[in-house]
Formats: sequence, structure tokens, C-alpha cells
Amino acid sequence: MTVSERIQALRGAMSAAGCDAYILPSSDPHASEYAPAHFTAWQYFSGFPCENSNLVVTADAAAMWVDGRFYGAADAALAGTGIQSMHMGAQGVPDVTAWLADTLQPGQVLGYCAETMPLGQLRELQAAAGKAGASTRALHLEDQVWTEDRPALPATPAWLLAPEYAGQTAGEKLARLREAMGAHTAALVTRLDSVAWLLNLRAADVADTPYALAFCYVTRTGAALFVDGSRVGEDVRAALAADGVALYGYDEIVPYLAGITEPADVLVDPAALNAALYNALAENPACTVSEGDDPIQMMKAVKNETELACTRRAHIADGAAMVRFQMELERRLAAGETLHESDMEEILCRHRSRDSRFWGKSFGTIAAWGPNAAMMHYAPKKGADAAVERRGFLLVDCGGTYCDGTTDITRTYALGPLTEQEKFWYTLVLRSHIDVAMAVWKEGATGGELDMLARQPIWRQMLNYRCGTGHSVSHVGAVHEGPHSLRPGNRVAFVPGMVITDEPGIYEEGIAGVRIENELVCADAGESAYGRYLKFEPLTWAPIDTTPVLTDRLTAEEIDWLNGYHAAVLEKLSPLLDAEERTWLAAKCAPIGA
Repeated sequence: MTVSERIQALRGAMSAAGCDAYILPSSDPHASEYAPAHFTAWQYFSGFPCENSNLVVTADAAAMWVDGRFYGAADAALAGTGIQSMHMGAQGVPDVTAWLADTLQPGQVLGYCAETMPLGQLRELQAAAGKAGASTRALHLEDQVWTEDRPALPATPAWLLAPEYAGQTAGEKLARLREAMGAHTAALVTRLDSVAWLLNLRAADVADTPYALAFCYVTRTGAALFVDGSRVGEDVRAALAADGVALYGYDEIVPYLAGITEPADVLVDPAALNAALYNALAENPACTVSEGDDPIQMMKAVKNETELACTRRAHIADGAAMVRFQMELERRLAAGETLHESDMEEILCRHRSRDSRFWGKSFGTIAAWGPNAAMMHYAPKKGADAAVERRGFLLVDCGGTYCDGTTDITRTYALGPLTEQEKFWYTLVLRSHIDVAMAVWKEGATGGELDMLARQPIWRQMLNYRCGTGHSVSHVGAVHEGPHSLRPGNRVAFVPGMVITDEPGIYEEGIAGVRIENELVCADAGESAYGRYLKFEPLTWAPIDTTPVLTDRLTAEEIDWLNGYHAAVLEKLSPLLDAEERTWLAAKCAPIGA
């Protein structure tokens, strides 16, 4: 079926159910940013794959809200489908709740799927519907309509991350969680990344992300893991049992919660708890539902020394792969070979696979040449992507997951002649990147405050980028995690051990896009009479292209940082390279501004 036909089929189901509007959030039962394909109903009905979005369908209208990373791509993909592309955060564009409050009429019904609707979002929707005199109702309309070729629930083989990589056993992490629970007698862990970290449990249920579909209910004396048991081998079962973890089926979670008979004060995070689980607890007289932040999010955000040591090794291996990738790219283009954007992922994975600890890419490679790079999350598709020409910029945003770490790196390569404007934009982005990397701040500064620091060189030119400057990265997990980020509005203070990306950019539609990204770790900078100070240290080691740099636009301090960084790149990567590769890297890391 076409997108229009799918929307019409959904409208038919809505009419039969007495539903006037239906919302499809980009979520799954765990409020995941990246959902398993089985739950991607918003993509099925819209035809547009993205995260952090909401699709709303009424009897005579349809609209999809997307964030600044997807404005251009959504406009192009939704054109002609009858779905309006709504730019979240753009001036004059109402958010989804305001739109619903204005669109719904008294007595009408807004439908949703309880299993994939986060409680926090549902409450906002209920308030919007109530403002209009409408109501909300839990339905399963996507299950009725999306029956053809719908991917099954994933159940890939489960495995455990060894303590030599994780730094702590599941038993030790469960003890930390029980301490963090305070007076609560139980905690319901619903986020996939939280379950993965807590139990050192890994699988491949989410594309490019080593997580298993699972929930965990933790009490003072034990824990219940809800997961498809067919993929859990005896060795994993035995290890979990030794840490007091009992296994139940994935679909047993709701009846389990509804059947609790002993009094329980259950800690839940409304941002990650779906409405169906909330109802099971709230309707159980034995349970008291206590809402608060998921304590695991902060625990795993601060990496332990073992995790950091492993992550550093993974990044050095990844840097060597990036060197070999760039060498091959230059060699093949110089030989006159035609390469396309989609070819970059194969080359990168081939070189990353030379390391025995490589598990897979950490997300789909964003390789964008020329104007395509102006779309922040452009996804090249074989057969419909651009040929890479020996002029302008090639932006490559990629990463790998190794059994000892997860990487995320972006480099923008000058493939040939550039305009002065392109060189100027590149230099601005480099300055912003360096300013974050060199930052020193007083303890207590938040991600939102540091994000403002990154934007200064770009803001001074009255330019901007419609996304955050950086995000946290999991350890052998999702390339995005929380709770801290370099993003306007983030109120989480940085502490040593937190990992963050540093990726400012400039994206000029129809012309070019530039982004430079490293991962950094927060570390102590020292103390004075004025208090404790923190700084960032690099985790990513790969050459940054210096050919587009306008050195007279950099300060002496910025030049010193870049030269020092490149000296460290050469030192750290050389032991993994052969003589030809070392010679090539030495030239790429040569000092500038001398």
C-alpha cells in the first residue's frame, strides 16, 4: 500500500472504533529513541523513518512533527502524501499538544496505543484533549491495520558483557540500585539501556544497538527479568540466577504486576513507563506507585574506570580504521573510480572488522556529499544516492560498537576545490569544536550552559544549528543516552566520568554541511580557593582535515590545541599502523600555523 492508502486504512479503523484522532509516537513499550522494527508504526503509516517524532491522523488531516535534524528530509519525504510536515520548535509552528487542543472538538476521542505510549506524554495529551472538551482512549489500531509484512518481535541471542569490560557484576549493580531506591521497596526498570546496564545483558534486538527487549522488576531480595526465554542460553540463565534474577516471559509483565499481592512501594519513571504498565500497577491495591527519575540513568552515565579504559582502547582501534578508510577513499578517487555515498559504510565496516572486538556499526553511516550534508541526518540509499565528486565536502558520521566500547565520530573531508564561504564555515565549526574541547568550568555547570559556549563562534556570525552540540554515549550500547547532553535546556551538571560528543555544525540548505565530532570524557581540572574545576579530555583519535582551515581565523590557543591533538593522534595510532599508513598519518597530522 502507498502512504495515502495506509492513512485511509487507519481512518477506516478509527471510524469503526469511534475515534476522531489517533496519535502514533516514535516510541516502543520502553520509550526507546531507536525502536525495534515491529514497533515503528509511525514510520509505516508516514513512510518517513526518523526518531523523536509524532504522527497524528484525523478524519480530514494528518500531520507529523519532526525536530530540526529532519526538517528538510521530512518536507521532501512527506510531500504529496497528504501528511503535513511540522517543524518542532520553529517559530509559528504549534507543538502537537497545542495543535490537538485547537483541532479536537467537544465530545471527540483521541486514541492511542497504551503499550507504546509513555505515561508522561499521555498526561500531556490528556490535558490537551481536556482543554478541547475531548477525551482519550486506549486502542490498538496499528495492530488492526498493519498486518502485512510487519516485522516480528525480535528475539536475538542474549549474551552477558563480562566484568572485565563492564567493571561490575550484575549482582553489584543490583546492590547499587537497591541502595538508590531509598524507602521504596521495589523498582520497575523499563528502559532497554537501563536493563542492559543493570544486568550486563546484551542482544541485537534493535538495529545497530546491542540491547534485548526486556523489563526488570527489582525488589529488596530479588529481581524478575521479563524477556523471551527462547534466546537465553543456559550459561546466561545460570549467571543471572546466581545474582538472584528469575526469568519470566516478555509478555508476562502486565499479569505479573497485576498479580502482586504483598504490599509494594514501586519506583517508576513516568518518562519511560508505558501506560499499560502504569495501569497494571495503579489498579493493583497492593501497589503504591511512586514516580521519580530512573536512578540507573545517572549511574551508567558516569563511567567507571574499567569502562573508561576499555572505551579508550576501542577508540584507538576505531581511529586506526578511520585512517585506513580515508586512505582508501583518497586512493580510489585519485584513480578515477566512481564512489557513491552508500559505499562509505561498507568501506568503514570492512576496516573496523579488522579488530577482533568489533561487534557492528553503532548506527547507520551518514555519508553525505555536497548539498546532501546540509540535511543533518541524511540517510544515503544505494541506487538513489549521490556520486562523490572531487570537489566540495564529504561529511561522514559513523561509529562502531566493540565488546569494549561504543564510538561515534564525524569528519568532514575536503575532496577538492572549495569556495571561500565553505572554508569559512569549516573554520567556524572547527573553532566551536575546539572551544568545547578546551573548556574549563566550575563544578556544577550544566549541559545547557556549556552548549552556549560551543555556539559562540557561530552565533557571532548570526548562524546556528538546529540541534544540540553533543549527546552522551553508552558503554557497549546505544550511541545516544541520557541524562546529560550539550543541548539548550539540559539541566544536568557534568561530573567526572561522563562521556559526551562534541559535534557543532553548520548546515546551509542546498549548499553544504559541515560537522566535526569527537567523543570527550569529563575529568578533574583541579581546585583553587574558588572551588573545584572540571574539563574535557579526548576519547576520539583521528585526524581532522586541516586543508580547509583559514588559520588566520583561529586564535593562537586554538592552533596550539589542534597541533597538540594531532601530535597525540600520531602517537596513539602509530603502533596499530604499518609504515605506509604511519607516513600518511604524519602528513595529515603536520602542524599548522607555523
